[in-house]
Amino acid sequence: MSVLELSGITKRYGIGAAAVDALREVDLRVEPGELVAIMGPSGSGKSTLLTIAGTLEEPTSGEVSVGGLELSKLSRAEQAQLRRRAIGYVFQDFNLLAGLTAAENVSLPLELDGTSAKAARAAGLEALERLGLAGRADHFPDQLSGGERQRVAIARAVVGERRLLLADEPSGALDSVNGEAVMRLVRATCQGGVAGVVVTHDAQLASWADRVIFIRDGRIVDQTSAPDGPESLLEVDGAR
Repeated sequence: MSVLELSGITKRYGIGAAAVDALREVDLRVEPGELVAIMGPSGSGKSTLLTIAGTLEEPTSGEVSVGGLELSKLSRAEQAQLRRRAIGYVFQDFNLLAGLTAAENVSLPLELDGTSAKAARAAGLEALERLGLAGRADHFPDQLSGGERQRVAIARAVVGERRLLLADEPSGALDSVNGEAVMRLVRATCQGGVAGVVVTHDAQLASWADRVIFIRDGRIVDQTSAPDGPESLLEVDGAR
């Protein structure tokens, strides 16, 4: 079963002559363990696709399913519960809470879902350790480097039993070395069975994906796969 399935997704903003379609009849399936990169020019609908997949926004038409559950059939409370339990979202600007330590930021989704503070902290510390941040667990965001803050955001996105990882330009604020490290971590997470969708403008980073999908004017216009491993995508003209 696909972890994420988008069927005929259209997203329209505005009405009448001022209406703009950010997405137009988009179909996409992402399987367990698969990492898909989304590329396209600014304003092509990449981030809108992620927010809809992550239940943060509703499509104008079409259907979204996560783990076999059709979102249109769920209440807002049920969607929020699904988002906390099954979907990890890495925002471009990290979205860490300044008043919480790294460990508290990571464990917060679990606590909001009813996990005890002790168990949530243990899970958060484990996630940070996997990302090499065990020694920074009790530091606040303003005490961390940009690369460390991004890794904390990824730890928060994968803590618990998440099935879907969505990342919007996760390396956008990082240098090339830290950007590649982030993609390596995302790739490793997906190899553990999580389905991943990453928006990126960088073909080098997109080469870590199993598939690269190209969006233009709200439509999927092309896609490539990596028959010889993710790095072979760099040899595809459209990914340069």
